[in-house]
Amino acid sequence: MLHSSCDVGPVRAVTATIMSSAQGCAARFRIEGKIKAIAVPPPAPPARRDGLWQTTCCEIFWQPLGGSAYREFNLSPSGAFAAYDFDSWREGMRDAPLDAITIACAQDAGALELEASIAATLECPAQVGLSAVIELADGRKQYWALAFPPGAPDFHAEAGRTLIIAR
Repeated sequence: MLHSSCDVGPVRAVTATIMSSAQGCAARFRIEGKIKAIAVPPPAPPARRDGLWQTTCCEIFWQPLGGSAYREFNLSPSGAFAAYDFDSWREGMRDAPLDAITIACAQDAGALELEASIAATLECPAQVGLSAVIELADGRKQYWALAFPPGAPDFHAEAGRTLIIAR
């Protein structure tokens, strides 16, 4: 869903799927609409980078059930990524250990698809949130997620982690 504070723009829908695997997880995000009207980071060598959420970026929040700690993954259409561990809501941020992340991105005039395979230790069962920041060509941003708590868009809020994943 699009956050209520965001203007409707060229993006018609954002859909996402995620599956756990023995190595970690695999996710797919699809952004539908007028793709030329959004800022899409150009392809770059895959590397860990901070600040990816400042432009078009897909995100996964993974929290083991019953705990307050969670992991955040930022996945850029450029191929760049970030992974952070938190002890609780926005507290104790540090780089999360990873074995590997691969990102594939394809786009045409009507859709952008990002697929990510993440090799990392991910505890199950877990509550998971899927979200996306979409930067429009004019610099405005849209915030998409499975759910939002009241107030400003906050992907870190536990209220956004509405999927339960078990192996």
